[in-house]
Amino acid sequence: MTPDMVNPPHFPVATDEVHYVGEIVAVVLADTRYHAADAAELVAVDYEPLAAVGSIDAAVADSSIAHSNLTTNKAYHWPLVPDLAALDAAFANATHHITANFVQQRLIPMAMEPRGVLAVPAPHGGDVTLYSSTQVPHILKVMIAAVTGLPEHRIGVIAPSVGGGFGAKLNINADEILAVTLAVRLGRPVRWTETRSEAAFSTHQGRGQNQRIELAADADGKLLGCRVHLDADMGAYMMLITPGVPLLGSFLYTGVYDVPAFGFTCDGWFTSLTPTDAYRGAGRPEASYAIERAMDLLASEVGVGPDEIRRRNYLAGGEKFENLTVASTRVFDSGHYSPNLDAALAMSDYDGLRAEQKRRRDVGESKQLGIGLCAYVEICGLAPSRALGGLNYGAGGWEHAVVRFLPTGKVEVVSGSTPHGQGHETSWSQIVADKLGIDPADVTVRHSDTAISPLGLDTYGSRSLSVGGVAIAMACDKVVDKARLIAAHQLEANPDDLEFVGGSLTVKGSPDKTVPIQGVAFGAFTAHNLPYGMEPNLQEQVTFDPPNFAFPFGTHVAVVEVDEETGFVQLVDYIAVDDCGNQINPLIVEGQVHGGIVQGVAQALWEVASYDAEGNCKNPSMLDYLIPSPAELPSLKTGFTVTPSTSNPLGVKGVGEAGTIGSAAAVMNAICDALSPYGVKDIAMPATPQRVWEAIHTS
Repeated sequence: MTPDMVNPPHFPVATDEVHYVGEIVAVVLADTRYHAADAAELVAVDYEPLAAVGSIDAAVADSSIAHSNLTTNKAYHWPLVPDLAALDAAFANATHHITANFVQQRLIPMAMEPRGVLAVPAPHGGDVTLYSSTQVPHILKVMIAAVTGLPEHRIGVIAPSVGGGFGAKLNINADEILAVTLAVRLGRPVRWTETRSEAAFSTHQGRGQNQRIELAADADGKLLGCRVHLDADMGAYMMLITPGVPLLGSFLYTGVYDVPAFGFTCDGWFTSLTPTDAYRGAGRPEASYAIERAMDLLASEVGVGPDEIRRRNYLAGGEKFENLTVASTRVFDSGHYSPNLDAALAMSDYDGLRAEQKRRRDVGESKQLGIGLCAYVEICGLAPSRALGGLNYGAGGWEHAVVRFLPTGKVEVVSGSTPHGQGHETSWSQIVADKLGIDPADVTVRHSDTAISPLGLDTYGSRSLSVGGVAIAMACDKVVDKARLIAAHQLEANPDDLEFVGGSLTVKGSPDKTVPIQGVAFGAFTAHNLPYGMEPNLQEQVTFDPPNFAFPFGTHVAVVEVDEETGFVQLVDYIAVDDCGNQINPLIVEGQVHGGIVQGVAQALWEVASYDAEGNCKNPSMLDYLIPSPAELPSLKTGFTVTPSTSNPLGVKGVGEAGTIGSAAAVMNAICDALSPYGVKDIAMPATPQRVWEAIHTS
């Protein structure tokens, strides 16, 4: 992230020092997993204890050093302060000054299935195929070549059914490198399957930040400035994008608000814990949490409602805008916040909830009602490549697609975007069917195999549709353009006089002169009558590099009941009104929102990777690490506004992480709202009954 960033060597197997519980120290090979487990029990390691760095606070103190060959735990310092003088002036002239400190606890990704790896060498020729439950087969292929020295053209990577990803499967892991290396050396397949308990240590973890946010505002609560500092936990090593994760949110700490002056700094720190990296939202849920919790604190100080403080500060007054430069130097492609807030308040019966809250307080009921708002904005559709280059990201932001008609009139789509539950086959088929005027059942989507799809940058950062799907749509447009030239030649017409409607090309004003696009495709296959110099077959490819990120937004409302006698928090209602631009498949969109909400609610109420001072995780199993089931959640209510993106021709935005970005802050705002009569301003996540009860009785 910076020229002087510290990046300790990270080998697949530890050499001189072990830096976290879960690091590989030996490799056992056997003909069955049971023999391997028995043999692993025979491995004896003599350790010489070193002082551990068991938390961010310990890392900042530098009392112990995570890597003995270093003199500090600090990995880097990264600033984003566009105008320091303006920032200082904003705070000097402020009537209201809010300062808040929040902790983003570590989270253990709990995919439906842990990871699995199978490396299969070819019987001759030196090729090797790696099957891995990865989100990033294309990036994995490049990194295997870079790390092992094997020629890239001899490596193939296939991502079968992944079993859930959420960022936890976008890394380049030691087990993948070892499996390939050993398979090539032995000349036989090598397999490794992660157990659930291993996943708690060997797969990277999410979040891990200490946040300090300050807001400056005038007497009416109008924001003048925002200042943020993060201390971010890298864990023991840098993984694929570890240092960049906290900075992905740097551009969003002003949220959906018009903030004239902004400053952000981040220090990355090494600890003796499992490395951190991307987890659903990757830096953006953390940013949304900080600004949205701080906005509620500002509303309380100014003496207005949380909805009113947001209205007073919306970018462009909440009215519709396009391509607006914000204080964090990004250009938001689109926004229209007031109707989105209005829809959320109406769906939740906000006034009715406030009336019920007052009634309960007036009669002294033990179960208090809390209503929490979160107005979020997200940066997603990870691109453009030039912007990523400015952040020293190791790859681009483009995506590749091929659309080809087969001789029989069916369509084959090859996508570099790799799904792991997002419904690519369905959405891509819909896009192609709509563009080409054919039945979606006539479309086959191929993906997740670098031999079939050699070009691609995979799936993460809510980029599938807004980059990968748009590439497919653009390839379809090129197919139609070529078909128009062929049809014009065959019909002896000017290409400009042909209309393409309902899957057929027709000469304007001459409905009898028409040809279906499948007929054109067969003619392109036979190549008996093509325009001079035109290549046979009807297929096109596109590599799409967007001009900007996409910026979806939304308003979420959480309603909780807090039992004053026990501290138990029950989420009784949840309303999400999101704006992800134009939607291809509303059912898939709703499913993505539901899943994201649950993961954010889980961080607010249940999930935390708890470590002791020596770096031992105290709750690595599902007996102790709490994840929600349907029993803990109400029926989630979703609504949508539509503000098309200007960053791509489909006007689409990402939605895979939206629910996570909005939900943790909404739930915690609701809990603090319920406890406001006790003077409670903040509770650390997760808001366990013990923490809530203590907040009530110590306020």
